[in-house]
Amino acid sequence: MNPRFFCPEGLCPDSEMPLPAAVAHHAERVLRLAVGDQVVLFDGGGGECAAILLALGKQPVARLGPRLAVECESPLAITLVQALASGDKMDWIVQKAVELGAVAMQPVAAERSVLKLSGDRAAKRVAHWQQIAVSACEQSGRNRVPAVGDIVTLSRYLAQPVEGTRLILAPGAAGALARKAPPSGPLSILIGPEGGWSPAELALAEHAGCEPLALGPRVFRTETAGLAALAALQTLWGDFSGEA
Repeated sequence: MNPRFFCPEGLCPDSEMPLPAAVAHHAERVLRLAVGDQVVLFDGGGGECAAILLALGKQPVARLGPRLAVECESPLAITLVQALASGDKMDWIVQKAVELGAVAMQPVAAERSVLKLSGDRAAKRVAHWQQIAVSACEQSGRNRVPAVGDIVTLSRYLAQPVEGTRLILAPGAAGALARKAPPSGPLSILIGPEGGWSPAELALAEHAGCEPLALGPRVFRTETAGLAALAALQTLWGDFSGEA
């Protein structure tokens, strides 16, 4: 597969187009591509363009072909609502969630979250996660970049109107995933922090209409739970099922 690059300012199909500086730097300095090499460009609006590098250096240019209607999005629109996790766990979660087809990620501050972020630190971390989502799209072949939302408290998230079904992972909850009815619209899955959701948070979520869900008898780490849930949901109702 040819190297893929995200061009957020848009594409100019069937023409020569200056490359964004960040794309040109990554192509030339990191991947060691040269003039004449073939790449794929996408702008997040759907589809992609095959392109040939015409010039690099200070004035990078590529010749783009037609926009191709290439998509690899799941028919199941899943938002991963992830409680803040410490260290580089959030980086891992965002990257793998994109690969597994999540359409959006919403980080939330939970009572037992070890990681505490606010102000400029929070904004910088969200921007970092958004770039991880971009890189994961480039690697995985996706042409639509999932948005990473600003960090909000769980209570604020639950107070917002949300379309579709909301599930909250809670060890010991009754009811197997396979026995749930397929969602008729978007689906959100809420994942707790290292210490799990507090009883008050679970009660608040249920009051807001979230359905408790357990994935088998074992307790997952926070960085495992959401990814296991995404894979299970895609297998049941998404593009892992073979019925998409």
